[in-house]
Amino acid sequence: MLASKRILTALALTLFTNEARAVDEVVVYSSRIDELIKPVFDAYTAKTGVPIKFITDKEAPLMQRIKAEGEHATADLLLTVDAGNLWQAEQMGILQPIESSVIDANIPAQYRAASHDWTGLSLRARTIAYSTARVKPQELSTYEALADKQWEGRLCLRTAKKVYNQSLTATLIETHGAAQTETILKGWVDNLSTDVFSDDIAVLQAIKAGQCDVGIVNTYYYGRLHRQDPQLPIKLFWPNQGDRGVHVNLSGIGLTRHAPHPEAAKALVEWMTGAEAQKIFADTNQEFAANPQVQPSAEVASWGSFKADTLPVEVAGKRQAEAIRLMDRAGWN
Repeated sequence: MLASKRILTALALTLFTNEARAVDEVVVYSSRIDELIKPVFDAYTAKTGVPIKFITDKEAPLMQRIKAEGEHATADLLLTVDAGNLWQAEQMGILQPIESSVIDANIPAQYRAASHDWTGLSLRARTIAYSTARVKPQELSTYEALADKQWEGRLCLRTAKKVYNQSLTATLIETHGAAQTETILKGWVDNLSTDVFSDDIAVLQAIKAGQCDVGIVNTYYYGRLHRQDPQLPIKLFWPNQGDRGVHVNLSGIGLTRHAPHPEAAKALVEWMTGAEAQKIFADTNQEFAANPQVQPSAEVASWGSFKADTLPVEVAGKRQAEAIRLMDRAGWN
C-alpha cells in the first residue's frame, strides 16, 4: 500500500513537472531565418530557463497555419518582417492585443500597432544606394527625384512583388496622394536600366557591375555585402532629409489570438523590446534597434545618422492593396 502511494505521488509530481514545463515553453512561428533569431532566444533561455521553440517558414504559410489551427493553436507568437505583413495578420484576426507598459515604454508608438496587436523589434531603412565611381552624393536628394530625367537608364529596382517596395509605395501614397505617387512610380519605371531584380543583393551587385548607378535597398543588405567586401564601391544616401525623412520599416512580433501560453509569451516580448535583446538584434543583422535607447553597431553607425519618416509604420498595411494596384498601373512588375 505504501509503495503504491509512493508511485502515485511520484506520478503526480512527474505530471505536475511536465505540465509546468509545457506552460513555460513558448512557441514562435517565425519568417526570419534561424541564425538571426536563435541568438536572441538562446539568451532568453539562458537568462530565465524558459525554453523557446521556433518554427520557420514564409510569412503567408505561417499566417494561414495560425488561422487554420484556431482554438487548437500551437504558436504563442508570430514573428515576421514588414509592417505590411503584421497589419495583414492583424486584419486576419489571428492576433490579440498585448497590453504592456513595458513595451509601450521601450518602443515608440509609430513602431507599434494602435491596437497593440503587434510591436516592432528591429528597424531597417529602405534607402538609396549609389555607385561611388559614377555618382556624386550632391546629385541625390529624394526618392521622388529618382523619377527625373537625370536618372534615365541609371536606376535599378527590386520587384514590386516584394512587400518592402509595397510598403515604401504605401507611404508615398500617404504623403503625396495616389495621382502624384503614380507619376513618381512611372518615372522610376521609365528610368530603369534593366529588368527588375528578385532581391536587394542583386540590385547592389548590379550597381557594382555598372548595370546601373543607383537603386533602392534595405540597409542590412548593404551591410551584408559590405561585410564580405569592405572595398565595395557603393555607399548609402539618406533621402528626404529636408522634408519627411527616410522610409523606415521593421521586423515585429504579435501574440496569437489563441496562444496556449499568453503570459509567458508576453514576458518574452517585453524582454525582446529591452536593451539586452535589442542589442543582439542590432548587432546580428546590422539593423537598427526599435528601442531608441539602444545604439547601432559600430559598422551601422559608420553609415551616418539620418532623420526617419515619422509616419506610423502601420500605414504600410492600411495602404498595401492600393499600393499594389498603383504599382501595377505604373508598369512596375
